[in-house]
Amino acid sequence: MNSFISSLKRSFSRLFVLIPVLVSLIISPLSASALYPSDPSSVESLDPSLAGKDLQNTEYVKYDLSGKDLGGTNFTGAYFSVSTLKDSDLTGANMTNVIAYATRFDNANLTNVNLTGAELLKSVFDGVTIDGADFTDAVLDRSQQKNLCKVATGSTAESLGCSTTAAGYVPATKGQGFNPGT
Repeated sequence: MNSFISSLKRSFSRLFVLIPVLVSLIISPLSASALYPSDPSSVESLDPSLAGKDLQNTEYVKYDLSGKDLGGTNFTGAYFSVSTLKDSDLTGANMTNVIAYATRFDNANLTNVNLTGAELLKSVFDGVTIDGADFTDAVLDRSQQKNLCKVATGSTAESLGCSTTAAGYVPATKGQGFNPGT
């Protein structure tokens, strides 16, 4: 009988700990809409023209910025995750140190965009215009780098490291100092 009573006391004490937590969640539920809009078209409420705005260190998670005029916008340190910038005009935008993970830039205009130090892993750049864009120290998937190098010229090709991409991987041989077990 004593073990039953002690077990019952433990159960009630756990319940008394959970009740305030449950009440607080019911009264003030966590709002996920701040970073994860339930309706991606809610981006329209931001501003009809984001061109030239100072949007440093802003976050865009699952946002659809397709077709937006973002030319000259300062996105320094901004964070994009699973967002879409398809057909957007980013001409002259500052995207220094941007993190754009799994972001779609299909057919976007990246003319003269500064992407220095950007983290662009898992992002897609199909059909983009990159004349004058600076990818110095940017990190992107090797396949996307190769695709961008197909259309890159001049300083853009240099910043993408296209000369090293064209050389490809050359395995070492015995004559080049490779010593596999001797």
